[in-house]
Amino acid sequence: MIRKEKAIIANMSGFYGDRFSAAKEMVEGGPIDYLTGDYLAELTMAILYKAKAKRPEAGFAVSFLKQMEGIMGTCLDKGIKVVVNAGGLNPSGLAEALKTVANTLQLHPKIAFIEGDNLMPNLSELQKEGAVLKHLEKDIKLANSGMMPVSANAYLGCWGIVDALNDGANIVVTGRVADTSVVMGPAAYHFGWKKDDWNALAGAATVGHIIECGGQATGGNYAFFDEVPSFDNVGFPLAEVYSDGSAVITKHPGTGGLVSKGTVTAQLLYEINAPQYITPDVVAHFETIELSDDGEDRVKVSGVKGSPATDTAKVTVNCMAGFQNSMTFHLIGMDIDRKAEILKQGFLNNVGGKGAFDQIDIQLFKNDTDNLKSNEEGFSTMRIAVVDQDSRKAGKFFTSKLIELALCTVPGWCMSSPPGPAKPRIVHFPALIDKKFISQIVNIDGAEKIIEEVKAGGVSSPDSKGMTYDSKKINSTRNEARLGEIYAARSGDKGGNANVGIWGKSIASYDFLFEYLTINKLKELLPDTAAFEIIRYEFPNLYGLNFYIKGFLQDGVAASTKMDAQAKTLGEYLRFQKMNVPEDLFLE
Repeated sequence: MIRKEKAIIANMSGFYGDRFSAAKEMVEGGPIDYLTGDYLAELTMAILYKAKAKRPEAGFAVSFLKQMEGIMGTCLDKGIKVVVNAGGLNPSGLAEALKTVANTLQLHPKIAFIEGDNLMPNLSELQKEGAVLKHLEKDIKLANSGMMPVSANAYLGCWGIVDALNDGANIVVTGRVADTSVVMGPAAYHFGWKKDDWNALAGAATVGHIIECGGQATGGNYAFFDEVPSFDNVGFPLAEVYSDGSAVITKHPGTGGLVSKGTVTAQLLYEINAPQYITPDVVAHFETIELSDDGEDRVKVSGVKGSPATDTAKVTVNCMAGFQNSMTFHLIGMDIDRKAEILKQGFLNNVGGKGAFDQIDIQLFKNDTDNLKSNEEGFSTMRIAVVDQDSRKAGKFFTSKLIELALCTVPGWCMSSPPGPAKPRIVHFPALIDKKFISQIVNIDGAEKIIEEVKAGGVSSPDSKGMTYDSKKINSTRNEARLGEIYAARSGDKGGNANVGIWGKSIASYDFLFEYLTINKLKELLPDTAAFEIIRYEFPNLYGLNFYIKGFLQDGVAASTKMDAQAKTLGEYLRFQKMNVPEDLFLE
């Protein structure tokens, strides 16, 4: 059943802590049919675990509850259905809290919540029954890891959301569904898609990936930021989705930001690996995406091919793995390398050597700026991080042994901030689970319904070939330039891995990337990636490449000792590097 020619699906949140006012802005800024929000990054699940450990009734995104206080009545009046994954580790708790808000406002929405993603209560039994839960990157099973799981959530698909909407739900809250599910569900419900409408579902999955991160599709974090007319009140994205799965990405009129093929490409190449984008319900083939301009701040997304869902689902397990702490220092003046070495040795001598902690990570980020205009401009940065099973060792012992050096070592250094206590180290353990072990539980009006996850079921894959591509001959004239003068990039985290996508504006710019930006060249440009396994994926339809850097972020955001634990800066780091590029590319 097609309810209207198009479904207008708006996003109000890209992460837990995103702009609070976006909910009201999207509801009041123009016509929409569905309001969605993504609150659950991998780091968020660790944050919600800590909250729920302190208060069992917690574990959901409180900001969403507060947002609904201001817009629940408007959504009911306008017939806007709300679908979010803000339930986190406690969807039922969020549903009950929403009912309390509704009663206070004297409103009567139909509220559904979806569970089934939380595997913790049955984790041991599942493993005994054959759910191996092997790390996706490391050759180790969870049962043999020696770590204590504290949360384990499977990524669920969209069909529980579809069922809840079919039963009349005004508000649907879920736990750990896939990021794309909150968009795919409303689209599949709106157009009455079947579970094997692979191309339409793939189109909706692509749209979901584009708008899931809020303002990142509308000019936020965009490499060519000078193209963005204004960063004041950046409009959040919305998608006008059609029955074949194609869509127009846009934003409400009168808002800041920008929607262009560039901003959409930036989001498409964010936090992915291969062109085959796997969701619980369909595999979307990003190499088949076609982008075209559809007017000011409007980009059409079409042509996406889909193939059947896989028989496994992703599971994110968070494990307790001791405690970690770090301190950062600034150094200035001459002989920075020598000063840093003396500080390092002083610290190691104070604590009893390299074996004093389970892990010690010492890094120096040197600043070679001359002709300083201020004291602070000359700062180099030194960071010492430790990991240990003993919270006292990683806490007071660690910080006190550094502080003791204050008057007994080299000149010209200071702390960037006061010492702090050790924090629990939450290690990200990604795995796969056969879908036979999981199902969705849709709760509405006190009744439960079981929805099985979609499997391939032996269905053959449709034709999903992307554009054919043969590298063209590159103009031999060269000009040294920073890559960012011609190319855009965006980077992010995928558990303990990092990705960086880089793209140009024409097939000629892609010709050069394809030929010259090899894995070895990337390692040369970014020396700190040289020790890691890197996979290069090609997206000629988007004029871009994606580099997937395995292990660059260690054991995930919550456990990484990197200063940028989410690899958000990696793209700009690449754009800053110099290469000899064809002169012709400057004329485009």
